[in-house]
Amino acid sequence: MKNTRLTTNKTALESYLKAQGWLLLNETIEHVEIPGAGNMNFTLRIKTHDRSFIIKQSRDYVEKYPQVAAPEERALKEAAFYTLVSIDDTLSKLMPVLNGVDSENHVLNLEDLGSSTDYSYLYENNTVLEEDELQEIISFIARLHTSINTTTTTSTLANLEMRKLNHEHIYNYPYLADNGLDLNTILPGLAEVAAPYKSDDVLKAELQILGSRYLKEGNTLLHGDYFPGSWLKTSKGLKIIDPEFCFFGDAEFELGVTLAHLKMAAQSEKIINKAVEFYEEKAPLDKQLCYKYMAAELLRRILGLAQLPLTLSLEKRTNLLEEARSILVRNNK
Repeated sequence: MKNTRLTTNKTALESYLKAQGWLLLNETIEHVEIPGAGNMNFTLRIKTHDRSFIIKQSRDYVEKYPQVAAPEERALKEAAFYTLVSIDDTLSKLMPVLNGVDSENHVLNLEDLGSSTDYSYLYENNTVLEEDELQEIISFIARLHTSINTTTTTSTLANLEMRKLNHEHIYNYPYLADNGLDLNTILPGLAEVAAPYKSDDVLKAELQILGSRYLKEGNTLLHGDYFPGSWLKTSKGLKIIDPEFCFFGDAEFELGVTLAHLKMAAQSEKIINKAVEFYEEKAPLDKQLCYKYMAAELLRRILGLAQLPLTLSLEKRTNLLEEARSILVRNNK
């Protein structure tokens, strides 16, 4: 069934799933639903009389932004990540089980983690990430980075096309003079705040240097998109999902992204510092590089296309932008 484009049609889904051997011949779908507001892929929860599972198909565009092209094979990169992580029981238990892969149609069959909520609620006003939860979140990447790297495996996972997509939206797109994104529709006054950053040649030069480093092959397996939308609260505790941006790169990129999101979620400096402390207890870290990646993520999320449900005021966003710039250009005197 090559070139199958999944839909919510039960009859078509049953036919496809039975052809894959993912439904028994006498098994029928009782319910189909979309499990959360994902950005990248077409994702469904399939419920039968006795069980449920998740189907994820990657297409040649971003599901939330169909005008944005994306590598169609990204689901297969995610599958490769699960395979690599399967050598470590601690890591694999914190992720959904990969039940099956349809390589021709870029479809994954994944364990249904049940009723859950991701940590995007942190972006709301007056929410606090408890230290024990933070420690779990940071411990996952610290273990990932120390357990699966070029000294522990001969496997490779370049995922270059996904990195190129991410590179464009982190290091280029937000700084284009006319990128088609009206930031004032996100928050009045944001476009005026953004304007100086688009003409800041010193900042853009630093971002290009960092972006070139991001595109180079590194030594450490990364989740690649480690932010509150990839952390789930479930009845079985913390689970980590959606590693489709995975690659071997700088561990500092991973933690830097995480720190940026904690800042945009208005978490305290104590929590930010604890995150670094928890990581350094388990893994080495180049703090200066980490903070540069953090700065780039702050800038792209506030100024770029991949917007978040932030409740930050214009003043607070402006302050984060200024902090990010100072981190990136502090040595450029």
